[in-house]
Amino acid sequence: MQFTLERTPFTGALAQALCEELQAEYTRRYGSGDETRLEIGDFDPPNGDFIVAFDADGEAVGCGGWRANGDDDAEMKRVYVRESARRQGLARLIVAAVEASAAAAGRKRIVLETGPRQPEAIAMYRALDYRPVTPFGHYAEADGSLHLGKELRSEQH
Repeated sequence: MQFTLERTPFTGALAQALCEELQAEYTRRYGSGDETRLEIGDFDPPNGDFIVAFDADGEAVGCGGWRANGDDDAEMKRVYVRESARRQGLARLIVAAVEASAAAAGRKRIVLETGPRQPEAIAMYRALDYRPVTPFGHYAEADGSLHLGKELRSEQH
């Protein structure tokens, strides 16, 4: 299947609808949604970005973004693919686009937090060379919380 990725305002209705679906998925898996505090503007360039994926019919089927985390890190958030588009490599495309955006903005490393009830995500991140990093943020002390990161390569020489 062919997918198109587009920068989209995080505060827009489309991005928010996908994020609500993701929160429902977290609630199904963990009993509650992600409680990490997000501020308006967290995903606004140059200190963040948010990307929505569309299928060949123009339907939004996935999303992901990053926000600044300190001076050098980008924190990946809200990576989600609707069930109808899963197992087609879309999550990897979204992650690659998020990584490229963060690198283009001068971020040196990308970090994320995930949990044990997301084995598909954990397997994907490990396959993409994400490695354990020092816990950070809202879930730094949470049992089972997995904090991963990866050095980014800037395309600028």
